[in-house]
Amino acid sequence: MDAQEIFQAGLKAVSPADCVDRVVSLEHSMLRISDTNYDLNNISRIIVVGAGKATPAMALAIENILSKHINDGLITTKYGHRLPLRYIETVECGHPVPDKEGVNGTQNLLNMVSKLNSDALVICLFSGGGSALLPAPVEGINLSEKQETTQLLLEAGCTIDEINTIRKHISQIKGGLLAKAAHPAKVVSLMLSDVIGDKLDTIASGPTCPDNTTYSDSLEIIRR
Repeated sequence: MDAQEIFQAGLKAVSPADCVDRVVSLEHSMLRISDTNYDLNNISRIIVVGAGKATPAMALAIENILSKHINDGLITTKYGHRLPLRYIETVECGHPVPDKEGVNGTQNLLNMVSKLNSDALVICLFSGGGSALLPAPVEGINLSEKQETTQLLLEAGCTIDEINTIRKHISQIKGGLLAKAAHPAKVVSLMLSDVIGDKLDTIASGPTCPDNTTYSDSLEIIRR
């Protein structure tokens, strides 16, 4: 009995909804996200975007808190992981190898955040699987080449840090480029880590985080 209670307590502690509820709250017009307050009277639009296998549950928790304050939103997730959302669109796509649906969904997500003003707030939700679920190949690389690259890296036994280092350097959204696209809007990210050490630039390949890796790092991983 004790073992079951411990197990259930452990599951509840990492529940995506509970994790969001612990750091996000709304009281009257004041939105609190961790230690930062946002006065909704000064926010023109709230956009919710994200990617990951647990992201639909995170999005549902955000909807329960913000409801009609959400003006638009889009998340990508693995096939079969959709949840009933009212204000945030869900695109189901390929994981761990990206597919065309993922490319289209990611492009729509980028378009959604790319024309915002400085008084807009973009809430980003990332969880495990986010890298594969946010495919946006750079110019000169097509989807089939990105699929082959992903498959070869997986078969070679690369670590998630190594795979995501390369992913960041063949992407239009990873390695901080989502935050760049959303500028000058305010951007805040909520992340559920499946990465040992919780490196922010590795979780979902860090779409809103500075990239600490280089093209030389990517080439060295490929050589190994």
